[in-house]
Amino acid sequence: MTLHELIRAAIKEDMPTGDLTTEALALKPRHGRARLKAKEDLILSGTMAFEQTLLSLESNCKIKWHFEEGDKVLKNQIICTIEGDLVQVLKAERVALNFLGHLSGIATVTSRFVSALAGTNTRILDTRKTTPGYRELEKRAVVHGGGLNHRMNLSSAVLIKDNHIAVMGGIRQAVTRVRAHTSLPIEVEASNLDQVAEAVEMKVRRILLDNMSNETLAKARALIPAEIESEASGNMSLDRVRSVAEIGVDFISVGALTHSAPVSDVSLVFDWTN
Repeated sequence: MTLHELIRAAIKEDMPTGDLTTEALALKPRHGRARLKAKEDLILSGTMAFEQTLLSLESNCKIKWHFEEGDKVLKNQIICTIEGDLVQVLKAERVALNFLGHLSGIATVTSRFVSALAGTNTRILDTRKTTPGYRELEKRAVVHGGGLNHRMNLSSAVLIKDNHIAVMGGIRQAVTRVRAHTSLPIEVEASNLDQVAEAVEMKVRRILLDNMSNETLAKARALIPAEIESEASGNMSLDRVRSVAEIGVDFISVGALTHSAPVSDVSLVFDWTN
């Protein structure tokens, strides 16, 4: 789904037959200004979705951004100013804020995880645990927060997970079958030390250490040679993530970046006096 299609669907969802309240006021076009204000500290993301939502209903509005995506915005700072027909901007307000608040929330949470790893060589990754239709936007927000994207979708990389291993009867069989059909790098999920050893023996590109305690992670990391990347995943909270990084894994993937990020608090302040 393209951004245009997503915005169009969101507008239709919010106004299937128009804005009954605003239209019942029978307001004539009202040229004026509005300001997008941060109500808490945040990392900015979602500016394109916000802007295109406003333009979809008020094609002549002008938007001046005072920050770029990835910038830190402090509470009470003005993120952008808008000039145009405020009646149409009012109709688009909630959908536009939904986009920007949600995506800035992801960027903000990601930045906290990245900051927690300062001084280590471990990088934060996202996952495919995204809102349907929003994956590209959400993964971009992770990058704005300083994280890295894991595979975008099932078509972009090979990752042999537990069910693939189960259906093939083991890691060796799964890797051998995949290599018979593609030369792409292979990542393998391992849930115990025996599986880690088997993945190392198969010389895969990366081993995903799934839902292991720190003690087990340390033992697993010791089994993995330098030429094979290591990735820890599962139950990665902000309180725990640095202790995992200090074990020496190359990556930590965090589903919560996209599936549990709180929405950043932003508001649109209208100046109706112009």
